Amino acid sequence: MQTQVKAFLEITMNIKEENRAAAAKVYTAFKQPFLSEINGALSKDLLIRTEDIQVLHGFSSVEAAGEYLKSEMFQNDVFVGLKDLWTTDPDVRIYEAV
Repeated sequence: MQTQVKAFLEITMNIKEENRAAAAKVYTAFKQPFLSEINGALSKDLLIRTEDIQVLHGFSSVEAAGEYLKSEMFQNDVFVGLKDLWTTDPDVRIYEAV
């Protein structure tokens, strides 16, 4: 039985069209490690729109979502892999699912 998603971490990034393949590569490289290694991680989806890209992470709690932002994986791998692709700083939000 899978635990129900109780929180979402939404990261919205403005990335130029020519850099989106590189961003998708970072997403793909870290999806499975995120799901298997991050406490409370339940899902991770890449949402693509004309104006931006969003990564929507599902967690078992709001606390787990906040802890991921402080994790070594996010700070040293994901963040580093994406920061040169942004045209502006990302919009990072945590939502509680009720």
